[in-house]
Amino acid sequence: MKTFFSSLLMSILAFNILSAQVMEKQARKYASTITDADLREHLSLLASDSLEGRETGKKGQKMAAEYIKNEFESLGLKAPVDGSYFQKFNLYQTYRGDSELTFNGQTIKNLDQMVYWANVPFEKSQIEIIYVNKAQEEDLSEVDAKGKFLAFKAEGQFTPVLQTIEELGAKGAIVFAEDSSRMGMVLRYGRYYSTHGSLSRKKPTEEGLASVVLYQELAEDLFGKPLEELKIGDEAKAELFAEINTETVETENVLGYLEGTEKKDELIIITAHYDHVGVQDGKVYNGADDDASGTTAVLEIAEAFVEAKKDGKGPKRSILFMPVTGEEKGLLGSAHYSENPVFPLENTVTNLNIDMIGRVDSIHKDNREFVYLIGSNRISTELHEVSEMINANYTKLDLDYTYNAEDHPDRIYYRSDHWNFAKNGVPIIFYFNGTHPDYHQHTDTVDKIEFDLLKKRADLVFYTAWEIANRENRLSIDEVEETEEE
Repeated sequence: MKTFFSSLLMSILAFNILSAQVMEKQARKYASTITDADLREHLSLLASDSLEGRETGKKGQKMAAEYIKNEFESLGLKAPVDGSYFQKFNLYQTYRGDSELTFNGQTIKNLDQMVYWANVPFEKSQIEIIYVNKAQEEDLSEVDAKGKFLAFKAEGQFTPVLQTIEELGAKGAIVFAEDSSRMGMVLRYGRYYSTHGSLSRKKPTEEGLASVVLYQELAEDLFGKPLEELKIGDEAKAELFAEINTETVETENVLGYLEGTEKKDELIIITAHYDHVGVQDGKVYNGADDDASGTTAVLEIAEAFVEAKKDGKGPKRSILFMPVTGEEKGLLGSAHYSENPVFPLENTVTNLNIDMIGRVDSIHKDNREFVYLIGSNRISTELHEVSEMINANYTKLDLDYTYNAEDHPDRIYYRSDHWNFAKNGVPIIFYFNGTHPDYHQHTDTVDKIEFDLLKKRADLVFYTAWEIANRENRLSIDEVEETEEE
């Protein structure tokens, strides 16, 4: 009997090894359909001058969307949005017009000594202002914010403070810039947004928070004493007017769906953003690396999986290939999908997001066979282990986790489209080659793409997706210990 069970165990082990070998052989076969030539063809079109930098809502972005749609259609991917490949939605382009703040007999105008920092129109009316020091929790607890403007001195990033103030029911904020250098930067941003506008998924209403950024020196004119002498609760009055003009912009994510053979309700989503920053000062910002490289990889990975399915080789789980719009404007396309998913987010096993994989940054100039991985271990340790195993077995790239550090100052984890899946509990991996001198410049062109490296990184994403799509069990989610609130 012991001999029988030993033989049975050996047979099962041999079968599993053989199955793994077969799966590996199949994966390598279909990865070989991702070629330098095909990558070059797609990327050269997407990053050509004819697409005018693919700015969200503009002609070039529409041309890119049509190109991607045609590729999905020719591959035979399903159109999952009520028979369409496009998930269309509206954005709102807002331009800050004339604004002014009047107090104690003087009027200061927008982009002179102040910047109107909101996309909320404000009818000319008197406002009540209360000083709250640095607007920290203990400062805010001492005042009644409802219907008032809260004035505070900013230290570093003040946008989170504005959000807190709005949640307290304040009508607006007066922000004193920490120094002239900071105010200079705010003025530059203000001038940019007044000229170019900003995109949002929400139409501006008068219900939002109005906010004004001022030089610190103006505190004395407003409150009657210097900023350093102000105490929490000190009050002032002023008159504010702000004009906001709004245009509706139509845009779209592009979705191609490959249905799984066995676990079709479970879904892998592979994303890249196909938009860029358009034309500036007459120069086309082609965005060859950012992110025509990632979009091109998605197209080639899709083709590899389609070829496998044609041959009856899976995948077991379904895959959604989704180049998204509006990343450069604030992760808008992926945010729209995460709030309006075509397939339930709870059925989404993982999101593999690709944003810039065609270049080498200065840190790796002597070690080009690398890629930065971000987020692989944040939600599912098993996903991280799968990723490491796949790379060791197939691509053997140097996986650099520098940007994955939770305290890294660049906060890359929060700055590409995977974030809109991660914040909803979906395990993610973000593939990235780091920045370079051509990042967000008109010099980010096709001739600087290293196509052999682009292929190898695309292969890594394909092999990882192949493993996750065909393994028996869904990726496990790490348990997070809940701590009691103090």
